[in-house]
Amino acid sequence: MPLVTDNLRLAELVAIVRQNQAFFESFVAFLQAQGYPTVKSFIEEQDDVRAVATIEQFLMTAHEQVLYDGIGRPYAKDVANWYFLAWLLRDAPAQRLGPLIKSIDGASMLERKAKLLNSVRKFVGPLFPEAEKWEWPTISEIMLARLEGSRRALKGTTFENTVRTVLRAVIAEKQLPLRIGDSQVRIHDETYDVQIIGNTRTVLVPVKTRETMGGGHANLFTRDIHKAIAVAHENGYDCLPVVIAESWGGNLSALQCERFIYLPLNPNQTLEVETRLHEAVLELLNYLLEIK
Repeated sequence: MPLVTDNLRLAELVAIVRQNQAFFESFVAFLQAQGYPTVKSFIEEQDDVRAVATIEQFLMTAHEQVLYDGIGRPYAKDVANWYFLAWLLRDAPAQRLGPLIKSIDGASMLERKAKLLNSVRKFVGPLFPEAEKWEWPTISEIMLARLEGSRRALKGTTFENTVRTVLRAVIAEKQLPLRIGDSQVRIHDETYDVQIIGNTRTVLVPVKTRETMGGGHANLFTRDIHKAIAVAHENGYDCLPVVIAESWGGNLSALQCERFIYLPLNPNQTLEVETRLHEAVLELLNYLLEIK
């Protein structure tokens, strides 16, 4: 199979960022309605009371435009404004700011969020005094980086759901006395994305995907697969790993399990992955028949 040399992930993210430009422009229009001619003029606001009131108003504002996440889904209205302002201020709304909200004084969640964002605004503003740091070309680069981070987690969930869907389709098609669990299973610090459940036996299915081909993280990826198998076996479960990785350098014969699914595909080839996955599951039909 030919290698996919095009960076499909980047192309998808750039398309999403371009869609999000309309949201940025609606924010600029909002600021102008509040008396700020530019984003930079708002960032440089010296009156904390006015700045907090402006942030509160924006957090409550409903926009015609939507903000899209790393896989192109619209954020909920109450989440979009919060995430956008955090990104604008070069911060992480969930990972860093989220845990801080409860420590901020305020009569409501809205007030606490606004005060926290205002504190970040006052810190970040002097770090970026140039006007272009608050205009769309720069903000689009920041958004690209933020969406790439969120995309990895979202894509992982997408493939978990794909594996569940394909397994359920084969079970229904072949009328197997099995069912697929709706949630993950956690054993110690290891998470298994999918369960194949029989009457007396459960098979754990870790789903591992990797977009790039080399580097130190490739070794960590291989180690994670081996660890998932080992922990499952140590706790009395069969393990059926699903590995979706283009040109993965791992030694398949070294995997400590009798059966696995390896698709040598770039995970961004979504439709081809689903088709090939269905074929691979059918090839394991005899194994599925053994699960009781």
